[in-house]
Amino acid sequence: MFKADDTIGIAGGLAFIKKNGTWVYETVASKNHVRGPFKAYRKACFEAIGGLKHSIGWDTIDVLLAQYHGWKIKTDSTLHVKHLKPTGHAYNKKSRYLQGEAFYKMRYGLAITLISALKKGFKNRNINTVFNDLKGYLHAKQSHIDFIVTEEEGQFIRKLRWDTILKKLGF
Repeated sequence: MFKADDTIGIAGGLAFIKKNGTWVYETVASKNHVRGPFKAYRKACFEAIGGLKHSIGWDTIDVLLAQYHGWKIKTDSTLHVKHLKPTGHAYNKKSRYLQGEAFYKMRYGLAITLISALKKGFKNRNINTVFNDLKGYLHAKQSHIDFIVTEEEGQFIRKLRWDTILKKLGF
């Protein structure tokens, strides 16, 4: 993929998990999203984003920062990665607030955080997910936890997220 297009900064395949003896697509993310453990980076892109962030949300922020710096993200749907530990398998009670903290650190703002939490809660058929994400976000805000992106990068991220939301709604 990198040889075919020199504007691709991050590339990878899709995660598959074993269910009832069969490998099936793990539906925790869009098929257009390159998941954290399955990414390859073009060196120039990796340097442009400042490497990986040591924080919850690192595997989302790297993609957003790559786009901020003008790089494309490419998913190869024919590359099936066998994920031996399904996402969330090792999470504990404390970790349920981490997604909300990640939203805060990425400067999503409350409105995008709420929309993201509602989407995830609806998808998981679990209203507690919404409350946990919001509680994590509000706790991070109250605690003045450091952001992992600059104010300018945050503006770009919010615009990108709003554009995606509006596009999905048909605007």
